[in-house]
Amino acid sequence: MELECSDMGTALVVRTRERRLDARLASEFKDRIGQLIEAGHRRIVLSLAGVDFVDSSGLGAIVSCLKKLGPAGDLVICEVADGVQQMFKLTRMDRVFRILPTEAEGVAALSV
Repeated sequence: MELECSDMGTALVVRTRERRLDARLASEFKDRIGQLIEAGHRRIVLSLAGVDFVDSSGLGAIVSCLKKLGPAGDLVICEVADGVQQMFKLTRMDRVFRILPTEAEGVAALSV
């Protein structure tokens, strides 16, 4: 799994370069984000730009990352394609996660 990370001062922006976040990649995704959290990154903006499919395993991996952050951390999701947005709405995860249109808005939301 290819992740690109950019430290924006108040937040770490993580971009996945995969088109799908599914059962095949969910465990590796969760481990990689977990390593970032263990390294001290407590505010993460997850960009899903270019991701056109997320299944229940992928969604579970994202939820697991949020739980690993705990109350002292925060995770914002941005640049979500329409089909993926529908998955978040269908599972009501759009009520759990802050989903914003752009990375800049995600970083700004975590700067407060």
